[in-house]
Amino acid sequence: ADFSVDTSKPITVVTQFLTADGTDKAELAEIRRFYVQGGRVIAQASSKVSGVPGDSITDAFCEVQKRVFREENHHKDLGGLRAMGEALDRGVVLALSLWDDHAMQMRWLDSVWPTDPNLRGRPGVVRGPCRGDASHPSRLRKEHREAAVRYTNIRYGEIGSTT
Repeated sequence: ADFSVDTSKPITVVTQFLTADGTDKAELAEIRRFYVQGGRVIAQASSKVSGVPGDSITDAFCEVQKRVFREENHHKDLGGLRAMGEALDRGVVLALSLWDDHAMQMRWLDSVWPTDPNLRGRPGVVRGPCRGDASHPSRLRKEHREAAVRYTNIRYGEIGSTT
């Protein structure tokens, strides 16, 4: 395949929660992700959506993305990164899973969503190359009974200490 990350091989996913001043006491300002595979660091891809620049999650990125996609900004409505940082300070539980989606067949992730053909030209509707009809749970469960994922070596710590 022509992808930087080979999902058939082990991947280290690094997610960094960065504060405004780099200390644990400051407000959450950015969520950045990169990958490590075969000893090689792979940067998060930059947005290819016209008018939505960026390669990390910030309040500004979310604001622009929601405006360009003409979607409600639930992120802002719920308090943005400030509120997320406050939740992290209170303590959260990491939950990892392999799942499917009866309501939207995961189309929101890497297909076309919403499916209304009149919206196809609108930014944010085409979210990836996957065929939406191939991701219905009944099909996935029948054709991919062996589907599995393994999460190992989960770590947390100061920036730069876990890779």
